[in-house]
Amino acid sequence: MGEEVSNKTEPEDSVPKEHNSSVQETELEKPEPPNDKVTPPSPAAAQDHASKKDTEESLDKDAMLARVVTEKRLALVKAWEESEKTKAENRAYKRLSAVGFWEDSKKASVEAQLKKIEENLEKKKAEYVEKMKNKVAKIHLLAEEKRAVVEAQKREEFIDLEETASKFRSRGDTPRRFFACFSG
Repeated sequence: MGEEVSNKTEPEDSVPKEHNSSVQETELEKPEPPNDKVTPPSPAAAQDHASKKDTEESLDKDAMLARVVTEKRLALVKAWEESEKTKAENRAYKRLSAVGFWEDSKKASVEAQLKKIEENLEKKKAEYVEKMKNKVAKIHLLAEEKRAVVEAQKREEFIDLEETASKFRSRGDTPRRFFACFSG
């Protein structure tokens, strides 16, 4: 019943032109009341007039009922269309949400892989830095040992030279190599 009331209040513009034309044709088919000379109504004429009036009223009722049925059908089609559109929107929303979730999960997976690779690279870098520092430390130790060896050799040579010089002094000789250019 609520549908009928709301349908009656709708303007006739919402009804398709085909429906309007069929209503107009029905109205055109109605017989117009006769404009004959007015004569005193006879009982048979009154009964004939009453039957015509009943026929006109029934035609009006039929036209109104047909109109109500058509409007009801159009309202049902419109409601179905809106329902289907809503369902389509909901399906699209679900699919878009699924795509967004998929994208986010794939991005997170790739970022996790990248982070893992970066961590591995950092570990390798730390290992290589450690190895290089160890090599540098070994080189430094070897260099210190070599310096110590050179210093020890230098001291030994100084000691040998001092001993040789003291021998020359004690004997009173001069070294031959050093003064080779002066000896004669």
